[in-house]
Amino acid sequence: MSRRCALLTWALLALLGLGLGAPGEEAPGSCCPIVPRREWKAPASKCGEKLQHPVRYVVVSHTAGSHCDSPASCLKQVQNLHTYHSRTLNWCDVGYNFLIGEDGLVYEGRGWDIKGDHTGVTWNPMSIGISFMGNYMERSPPPRALRAAQSLLACGVAQGALSPTYEVKGHRDVQRTLSPGDQLYEIIRTWPHYHE
Repeated sequence: MSRRCALLTWALLALLGLGLGAPGEEAPGSCCPIVPRREWKAPASKCGEKLQHPVRYVVVSHTAGSHCDSPASCLKQVQNLHTYHSRTLNWCDVGYNFLIGEDGLVYEGRGWDIKGDHTGVTWNPMSIGISFMGNYMERSPPPRALRAAQSLLACGVAQGALSPTYEVKGHRDVQRTLSPGDQLYEIIRTWPHYHE
């Protein structure tokens, strides 16, 4: 399957029903398609520190940069973030465990098993970092991106990577930052697993 065809397939799957339940509703065992690292041409990770499962916390952030709304533009955005994190910041990989695009797709960063570099030394070893690609100070992510995040969380519980009693935190709840942006922060505060 060509790269273009694979991206169109991912987009079609996203449009046809990722997380069709009500906001905050988790379908047991449901797993959204995750765009794997090989699809966005990630170099081999140099990270090795494992997370202990099930993880109790999820920290939601935004990249505070440009948003992407198509598989092609999101693929490029993930690659740019990886380059910035690995070359400029000298991290072992992209800092987030997962990234959410406005195309409604989830992009694998470090995944469920590897500790991220998203929220500092206290929170990184005990949380999954999920970052929405874009700046959500003045605008909200589209519903398909929010559904993708909710579906990812349900998948994490179904796979045993997340505790069934996991807690969602906004990046600003655990560090001095404006992330995940005012609009996205107000949305995640309504999610059933959110705790300040």
